[in-house]
Amino acid sequence: MARAGRRRRDRVAVYLALVMLAIAAFFSLATTTFFTLRNFLNLVESYSVTGIFTMGLLVVLVAGGIDISFLATASVAQYLAVVVSRSLGLDDSFILGVLPALAAGAFIGLVNGALIHYLAVVSIIVTISTQSVMFGGLMYSSGGRSIYNLPGWMYQFSGTLFSVTVGGQRHPIGAAPLVMAVAAVLTFALLAHTTTGRQLYAMGGNPEAARRLGIRLGALHLFAYGYLGLMAAIGGITQALRVEEVVPNALVGREFDVLAAAILGGASFAGGRGGVAGAILGVFLIGLLKNGLNLFGVSSYFSDVIIGPVIVIALCATHLGKRKETDVGFA
Repeated sequence: MARAGRRRRDRVAVYLALVMLAIAAFFSLATTTFFTLRNFLNLVESYSVTGIFTMGLLVVLVAGGIDISFLATASVAQYLAVVVSRSLGLDDSFILGVLPALAAGAFIGLVNGALIHYLAVVSIIVTISTQSVMFGGLMYSSGGRSIYNLPGWMYQFSGTLFSVTVGGQRHPIGAAPLVMAVAAVLTFALLAHTTTGRQLYAMGGNPEAARRLGIRLGALHLFAYGYLGLMAAIGGITQALRVEEVVPNALVGREFDVLAAAILGGASFAGGRGGVAGAILGVFLIGLLKNGLNLFGVSSYFSDVIIGPVIVIALCATHLGKRKETDVGFA
């Protein structure tokens, strides 16, 4: 069963890679500015934070849940990192400055997981509620004001960390792609090479069967949502490093891209599906579409009109595949 799941995830990744190559070839022929190293690096930089969020959401989807509050969690975490650092004089301490934000993100995730499991409330209802509480509380406490004067440790990791020189041109690379790569490796190791990862797939595929096997569903709910909360905090802080500012309402509203990437990568609302490779490819498939359409001068609003049907097709394909598996199982 696990081997079949791996084969399915591999097929999804291969299909997405082929689609991305076709899209890249089309845009490369249609415009001279698409197929350049600078554009590629800009694309990776722009969507790396989305990739970090997608890694956290993937774990929740695999476990059979859904969470739409993670960007509110990210906003709270990045604001908390700045406020705590400045109020406690932690201007040059990266570890002490970032720990409260990471702890807050994980704690918010644990609260979501506890409410969903122990109150037996539908996950989307719980996370809509916690999103409203967090975002409303953040806007009220901050007065909606942005912070442009960041603590010193943030400036140490913002901007260019290193650069690559190709054809005599220097191309800077920031922290976001590196953080995304670490998040992807950690998530892959969790899902593919740990007992917890196998249990998450089992719970997402059939919670009752998993419970009868002795799997502690409550602990897995807490872990999955806590992991997403931690990734949300990491993504929020990484975003602050990228733009060198903290804007309370800048992230909320971008949940669609993250969810779309995970679903395109083979995850399912029904649980028990999805892999890291597919999810990362899903992130950059959306990035390729938006980037190419932007180079064509297409409005960012209209790009959602194109991407929306792509998600619907992916959802239909996912559910059709699961239904065929079920039919085979009963044949």
